[in-house]
Amino acid sequence: MSPKVKMIISTVLITINLAVLGLGTFWVYSSTLGFENPSITEKSLRDPASLKEKFATAPMVYTMDKFVVNLSGMPKRTIRLQVNLDMIGPEAFQEIMDLDNRAKARDKIVRILNEKTFDDLETIQGKLFLKDKIVEEVNHILDKGLVKDVYFTDFVMN
Repeated sequence: MSPKVKMIISTVLITINLAVLGLGTFWVYSSTLGFENPSITEKSLRDPASLKEKFATAPMVYTMDKFVVNLSGMPKRTIRLQVNLDMIGPEAFQEIMDLDNRAKARDKIVRILNEKTFDDLETIQGKLFLKDKIVEEVNHILDKGLVKDVYFTDFVMN
């Protein structure tokens, strides 16, 4: 190789090396430019203690025990389901936790299910009507609180 070609190749390699070195330096500088030292403040220490405030805005869902109920109609069939009540707020949640209200709500749901047939609950529309009926009946039991929605986490018909 001629000395002129060696000089051009070494100049190109040195230029590429300096460009990569400059790019790496810029990348490290720009990534550490916004670095802040961590500081412990009283507010950050008190945040876990304010869980009550966070739960006040969280959804309140009461999970009832599983139901196993006979459906009306022939042939005799049974339904097993678990009902979750989405309450409107903490007052409603406390109200449904009262033993009398729990028993009344459970009784109303059993009566609603006893009136239904397999054909009533087989379709999606039938399940939605059942949800609406449960919301309506449980809301009649509660004085202050309201049930916002009903969720079925277990729904099996035999």
